[in-house]
This record gives sequence, structure tokens and C-alpha cells, in this order.
Amino acid sequence: MKNLFKTGILLGLLSLASCQDELTQDPIGLTTLEQANTTPTLNTLEKSVSSSYQLLSNRLNILAQWDWGGGLVFQNDYIMQDIASDDMEKKWSSDGDQPWIDEINNFTFTSTNGGPNGLWKYDYEGIKRINAAIELLTKADIETVTGITTARKNQLLGEAYFLRSYYYFSLVTNFGDVPLILAPVKTYQEAFDVAVRADKGLVWDKIKSDLVLAKALLPNSKYSSPTEKWRVSKGAVIALQAKAALYTEKWTEVPALVDELAGLGFSLNANYFDSFSTSKEYTDNEVIFSYDHQSNATPRKGNGICAPLGWGFFAPSTDFLNSFEPNDPRKLYTVDAANQNVNKMLGSLDGANKGNDDAPTNKVYLRYADALLWKAEALNETGNYSGAIAIINQIRARARTTVTALGTIPPVGTLPDRVASTDKATIKGWLISERRAELGFENQRMLDLKRWGIAKAVMTAHGKSFQDKHMLYPIPQSEIDASAGTLTQNTGY
Repeated sequence: MKNLFKTGILLGLLSLASCQDELTQDPIGLTTLEQANTTPTLNTLEKSVSSSYQLLSNRLNILAQWDWGGGLVFQNDYIMQDIASDDMEKKWSSDGDQPWIDEINNFTFTSTNGGPNGLWKYDYEGIKRINAAIELLTKADIETVTGITTARKNQLLGEAYFLRSYYYFSLVTNFGDVPLILAPVKTYQEAFDVAVRADKGLVWDKIKSDLVLAKALLPNSKYSSPTEKWRVSKGAVIALQAKAALYTEKWTEVPALVDELAGLGFSLNANYFDSFSTSKEYTDNEVIFSYDHQSNATPRKGNGICAPLGWGFFAPSTDFLNSFEPNDPRKLYTVDAANQNVNKMLGSLDGANKGNDDAPTNKVYLRYADALLWKAEALNETGNYSGAIAIINQIRARARTTVTALGTIPPVGTLPDRVASTDKATIKGWLISERRAELGFENQRMLDLKRWGIAKAVMTAHGKSFQDKHMLYPIPQSEIDASAGTLTQNTGY
């Protein structure tokens, strides 16, 4: 039984059942279904949702204590999407530390690698928690029993549907077909019954239907709460709807959804770095959804991934640095190579927070510039070439007029407008370049390369041995073993 409990999806499913002593300690704030059913209170409902956000945190050791090999020390999105791509290297100086990350970088990883293992466990732990929250919030008598208002119940339920969609978005884009678990699992038999992969089309359908529910439940405003601006908003739901439409090539749906974001008050910041600066959090116009890291909180909520930055982790590739056009301010705002500071991750331009495992730097997941470029891509795919170019030029104009990290204005001629064109391939090339410059080190690069169908060509040119099987990550072998083979493996692993 111990092997059963020590694995990811079954751990996530069965931790609501008995034998709690067999499990690693639950993270602070986790409300189990058993506890919730015993004493359903307003506080129970609040915690059931707030604990579900925690798996989006960059805090260290949420699921285990220093399990580097298992990929559980921190969120692995920087490893799986940036280090795996042509943008990022593991460290500023090559060494033998954490070889499993090197395996991701050079595409020699297997199904026992910690990267996919950690990604899988984080996502399914989030889904486990959110399913428990949804079951509570949809009880017919929950308002009478707890005293929660209809408005607050709807808000929490809207947040819950979004969060489940977000975790499944991560799973389906990285693994393809995955188990689709939509309710708490309370018995061993149920755990084995649901440990079977659903077709990715069904997963996408559920992501989209959950987002429809979330959109109808959340307040029609930029922030769901004026005092808790970190919470999921209607804008976050709309943005994820647009991104899901993009990834499933529903091109005609994307522009209208992105346009809705402007109506809620989202726009490009005048200064590029305002989206990442710790001094601008929840006062800027561009960030749509982020995880609210706070220093000196109890329990701790600081951005722990700033600590590995102090240990030499996360450096730009030479190719990434050379990909920027001359005088592009976004290069230094993303990474200060001279001083080995990843400014965008630190939330500062002077190295502040480097090495600090309780840093206040928020983790940005969705922002308006990214959404605008989704719209540009959709317009290009549907033949609106002038509209696509106009958006690309809008992004470039903001970059060339922003004050640089050195406090200067870029020289005249920096990032000139793209000229008129009706060549779809040319415009697509401009879009690819613009996304790399605009969104560097934001966990988008490898996902972009894969969905564009150019990952193999780009990685091969970068000297990496990318094979067709690497379009998806392997299902963690421990999960397949725990399911007694019910879970099947992705081709090639």
C-alpha cells in the first residue's frame, strides 16, 4: 500500500481517504474533504478555494522537502518550457548539479525524470483540492448551512472552475491525453477507475465548458475583489478562453475574446517592466492573473524560486541574447547578463531578492501583451494581415518608447514598424520573433514552438536532439506503475 500512496495522481486522489500517516505532511491551508464534510463552515469554503491556488506558487517545498530528483522543490515551468527551449540554460556556469535538469535541456530524459513527475504532481494536487471545493460549493444547502452569501459563493465557484481549467490546460499541453477527474475520489477502487487517460479532445472540451461556467459567475469588473486583487477575475477567465481557442486553432474565436479584456480595463503599460516590478503589483494595467507572493507572511507566501537564482540557476542562452534587435529595452529588463541577474524573475533591476526564499515578487501567468499577440496570430491565420501587423507594431511601439533599465530612451530607429505585407509566412515570422522578445523567461517558448510545429527544426538548429516523441512529455513512470498499467505511456518513452 505504501507504493500506492507515494505516487502522484493516486496520492492526490487518495489523500482524502484513510492512512494519512502514510502520506507526506499536507501543506498548510489544505482542507480535506473529510474535514469539510464534518464541519462545513464559511471558513471551510474560503480555505477550500484559497488552498487550491497554492499549487501555482513559486514557494519552495510545497509538496515535499528538498526532493530535487522528484522535481518537487519548486514549480517546474521554467525547466519544462524555458530551459528545454533555446532561451535558457540551467546555470550561469555549467556544473553537475541536478543532472535531471540537464536531461531536460538536452532531451535525454526518460519517464523517470523529475521534471514531468513534478509537473504532473503539482497539477493533480491542484485538481484534487479544487474538486473538493467545487463539491462543497455546489451542495444545495450550502448557503443555509454556512451562511455564505450567494454572491460570495458564486465568486468562489467561478474561481474554482477557472483553476481547474488552468491545471488541466497545463496537463493537456504537456502530456496530451490525461486522466479527467472531476470529483473527489473517496475509495481505492474509484482511484483505479479514474486512473485512465481521456482523449485530449475531451480534456479541451472540459477546460472550455468550465471556463463558460466561471465567466458567468464572476463579477463583471477588472478585479473580483477590490481588497484581494490576486483572486481570479473575469478577465483571467476570458484570457484563458482566448488561449484555449488559440491552442485548439479556433482562430475566429480569439479576437473577440481578447477585445473583451480592454472593456474590463486591461491595456499595455507605458513601461514594459511595470508588469514585473514588485513596486507596481496590482497597480499596473497589464497583468491579468498572477500569484500573489508576499514576504513575512504566516504561513509563508514568499517567492522561493528567487533562492535558486542566488545559487546560480537560470541563465540566458547565447542564442536568446543574440536574438534581440539592437537597443531593444526588453533584453536588459529580462536579464542582466553582466551581473547575472534575471530581472524579470527577481522583480527588480538591482539584484534585490536574489537568493531570498521569501521574496515578494509575484509570478505572472497571464498578461495583456501576450493576449494581444494571440489576437495577432489569429488575425494572420484568417487573412487579416493588416490587423495582425498593426498589433505587432503596437507591441514594438511600447517597447521602443519605454524608458530603458538604464533610465534612457532608446535611440531613434529602434524597433521600427513592420511594413505592410500580405505574405502570411513573413508575418508569422515577425510574430514568432516578437513573442520571443516580449515573453522571454515567461514559460511560453517551448509551448509556442511545439504548437507552431517548428520545435524539432528550432531545437535541431540549436544543437539539441529533439525527436518527434518530445512533442509531449512522458507520463511519469511511477504513475503507470501505481496504476498497475491502467495508465498508458506516450509513444516513444
